[in-house]
Amino acid sequence: MILIKKPVDTRPSEITPLPVYKKRREFIKTGLGLLATAGISPAVLATASAGYGGRKLDYSRMTEYSSKEELTDYKDITEYNNFYEFGTDKYSPAKRAKTLQTSPWSVKFSGHCEKPGSLQLEDILKPHALQERIYRLRCVEGWSMVIPWIGFPLADLLKRFQPTSQAKYVEFVTLKDAKQMPGQKSGVLDWPYVEGLRIDEAMNPLSLMAVGLYGEVLPNQNGAPLRLVVPWKYGFKSIKSIVEIRFVDKQPVSSWMRTAPSEYGFYSNVNPLVDHPRWSQKRERRIGEFFKIKTRMYNGYADEVAHLYSGMDLRKNF
Repeated sequence: MILIKKPVDTRPSEITPLPVYKKRREFIKTGLGLLATAGISPAVLATASAGYGGRKLDYSRMTEYSSKEELTDYKDITEYNNFYEFGTDKYSPAKRAKTLQTSPWSVKFSGHCEKPGSLQLEDILKPHALQERIYRLRCVEGWSMVIPWIGFPLADLLKRFQPTSQAKYVEFVTLKDAKQMPGQKSGVLDWPYVEGLRIDEAMNPLSLMAVGLYGEVLPNQNGAPLRLVVPWKYGFKSIKSIVEIRFVDKQPVSSWMRTAPSEYGFYSNVNPLVDHPRWSQKRERRIGEFFKIKTRMYNGYADEVAHLYSGMDLRKNF
């Protein structure tokens, strides 16, 4: 479950520095045994240790999937975003996303499954122990971040609805409401935003349903209250503010495939060997750093996901 406190206004100068955050995580990790002996809940400590100006988020622990790379600053993560529902430049979402109402929030589950229906966000979260996972997020434009997400495995959610053998793909849909999302008044995309995964991609342990970052509930501009994180794919695959999940038998046509099919394919795996038609994907710039670094195959997650694409032509299936 999520534990929340009232939000407070925080200036960038008040944001906890990265080294302090990392020391807190180490303190929590090494002190679990003492806390258990003392009868103090680690979740309480985790909640108390966060402090970035948003609503505190209770979570359990980091997992074996976490990167050991330096985290991107909270300010950069929350103020430099792609979220076209609030504008096409990187700074508009942080300025305009306050109009999004994230409570109450429900998600509809439909298609080839034994238990279709709709659930409120709190009912989606109830069975799941939240985890902290430090994932790299690589955007197709050539920039990347390292973000401490809070969430739970997508597979755990999908299994609750018992997809049938006809469910070959999973389709995700973002909220469509131009009053709350003023960027939808433009024709830059065919709204609502739609994305999809093959069923085995969706069930991979790396695929995460995120509800927070940096120890807090997701800010609106980062996809509140529920978003997908698929760390081996380009960032636009990680759909935000999800209101519907469908189990389908045919490959979904995503929003970017519909808009620019020659530039954005269904798989969208991070692959430095396949350039975007208008720029190279061989190198990337980590936000907050000056020099570019070499782009890694599958964003560095090849050991976990390369088997999903064995025998496939990765240039054709881009």
